[in-house]
Amino acid sequence: MTAVGVIFSSMNEENIPELSNNRTMASVPFGGRYRMIDFALSNMVNAGITTVGLMTKTNYQSLIDHVGSGKEWDLARKDGGMILLPPYVDQNETVVNTRLEALKGIIGFLQRRKEDNVVLCDCDGVARFDIQDILNFHEEKGADITMVTHNHSIVKTHYYITLKSDKEGRVNELRINPPAKGKADVYVNVMVINRNYLINLVSNAIACGYTSFGRDILAKNLDSMKVYNYKFTGYYGGIKSMATYFKHNMALLDKDVRSELFSARDIYTKVKDSAPSKYGDDAKVSNSLISDGCEIHGTVKNSILFRGVKVERGAVVENCILMQDNVIGENAKINCVITDKNVVIRDRRTLSGCEALPYFVQKGMML
Repeated sequence: MTAVGVIFSSMNEENIPELSNNRTMASVPFGGRYRMIDFALSNMVNAGITTVGLMTKTNYQSLIDHVGSGKEWDLARKDGGMILLPPYVDQNETVVNTRLEALKGIIGFLQRRKEDNVVLCDCDGVARFDIQDILNFHEEKGADITMVTHNHSIVKTHYYITLKSDKEGRVNELRINPPAKGKADVYVNVMVINRNYLINLVSNAIACGYTSFGRDILAKNLDSMKVYNYKFTGYYGGIKSMATYFKHNMALLDKDVRSELFSARDIYTKVKDSAPSKYGDDAKVSNSLISDGCEIHGTVKNSILFRGVKVERGAVVENCILMQDNVIGENAKINCVITDKNVVIRDRRTLSGCEALPYFVQKGMML
């Protein structure tokens, strides 16, 4: 069974506006060396998908710099490969605002493809999905649409979907933004849908003036469509807030989580040649992920440091996520802090947040 991939790079940015104000959700840094899009792209490539359409919207400069021609994912191809899709609904260059508008804008792309199915994926989750297994499930069930879910406690955001299904996996209840109580099968924004079926759905939606893929298409036509629930049971890190962003980054300090995400199948990313990290005579580092090019003279505990971070003498960094080219001054103390790129924390400063509300420092700030 063949499939073409479509990745929405700019959906769910309302979840973490602190990090997505100047970049797409897809290019939000994660785990010391990755971007959020790396997981979606790698999962597709590992399933043998060789054509991926990347739907952009605004603030996509860093995303384009990161993915480039798609070489790191073996998508630099003459036929197919990485294809950048314009963020317009129509010929009047109206910028898309919803998922349905985005799908309207890529009808031509879908019509030119020959694959049987389309894999639709957002960039708000960290997981190692076996896309091939999802495609096999989709074929075995004879489904029109297969929606991937993960059973966990509901985290209330601006938009989320929960599913209930029968013992065969067919969805018999789809709810949008239900009360956030207890656990449920929550849709993780990964879907497989027959290509021609998707084209017909979107074409009919255009004719009817629909505005929402979830409310106007899925919810209203659930009885007449064969929608199935693929229940993913592995590790899933949904980025729904700064607290969950902090939580799922910190989860990488657990060896079992790292092994599940990275050992069996590769998660590819853009590789940059940096010098090895340097550790001074007084450096103390424990239970941390340190990227290339860092310079450590102080203490680092339970933290994730991206490339080029410098921790001066006497500084204590604990339970922190420090992005590229940060400088932590002498005798500074920071705890539960997330810093964007090019931040300077001056000597003897003290900053502290908590797991539920990490202290965030914007890009380029000096405190």
